[in-house]
Amino acid sequence: MDILLPVLAIGGMGLIFGAILAVASKIFAVDIDERVPQIVEVLPGANCGGCGFAGCNAYADAVVKGEAAVNCCPVGGEIAAEKIAYIMGVTAEKSVKQAARVLCQGSLENTDTRYEYDGPMDCLTADRLGGGPKSCAYGCMGLGSCTSVCKFGAIEVKDGVAVVDEEKCTACGACVNICPKHVIAILPVTSKVTVKCSSKDKGKKTRTVCKTGCIGCGICAKNCPKEAITVENNVASINSELCVSCGICAAKCPQKCIISTRVIKKAAVPNSTDDNRDDDAPPKIQVAKKANKISGSLSNN
Repeated sequence: MDILLPVLAIGGMGLIFGAILAVASKIFAVDIDERVPQIVEVLPGANCGGCGFAGCNAYADAVVKGEAAVNCCPVGGEIAAEKIAYIMGVTAEKSVKQAARVLCQGSLENTDTRYEYDGPMDCLTADRLGGGPKSCAYGCMGLGSCTSVCKFGAIEVKDGVAVVDEEKCTACGACVNICPKHVIAILPVTSKVTVKCSSKDKGKKTRTVCKTGCIGCGICAKNCPKEAITVENNVASINSELCVSCGICAAKCPQKCIISTRVIKKAAVPNSTDDNRDDDAPPKIQVAKKANKISGSLSNN
């Protein structure tokens, strides 16, 4: 009898509290649009934040509320966008694939170190020690913080600088957010010309710390036929919307800090025996290169 009364009391309290919670759940229930879980189901579930929201659930809720477009998921790409558009009863607009790019060529060969770093392989930690071991205060430290947060294995460190595999990259932005030097940017993969430097030092100082640093000379901007290049804070930047990837800026750059991945197909030239032509250089620049080679050969004889 002494045990039965406490058991009944606790059981009765449990029933009362259960009834109260059941009533409260009905009163304070929040209606969820059935399309939200449907959208979450077609998303890849990476919860990377690349869409600009806290996660897949937050993005799905924003889409249903009309606060986000159906093609914002960089991981799911066009396939996810089409499925979300079908759920929402709209048409998915085509989007240009984007990927992260490291705007730095500060490899172990191109730049020096100010001191020997002996600590955790983490850029955030090294940055607290006088801005890191490399001589350029704006360059990639190559300690791999970006690689540790990439869920897709799209980044690796080669020769002291991070390199992105654009085929694997989903442009989620995790690497951009963690980089203390801010040398990683999200750019359209269709952009074939990139300024691979983030230094804001004046040209004289840049030359002393990096072999391929931008010195802000403006030669690229002066020669750009589309006026797609501007020089601000001693570093050039390219407007991808204006750039036509002609490659003239890359050929003219004295520091070779502008990289062009443009591929020009060889045209059939009668009686041509030049198998070493530089396909990446614009035609006009190519002629100049050949002339230089011939002139050099004559002067040496």
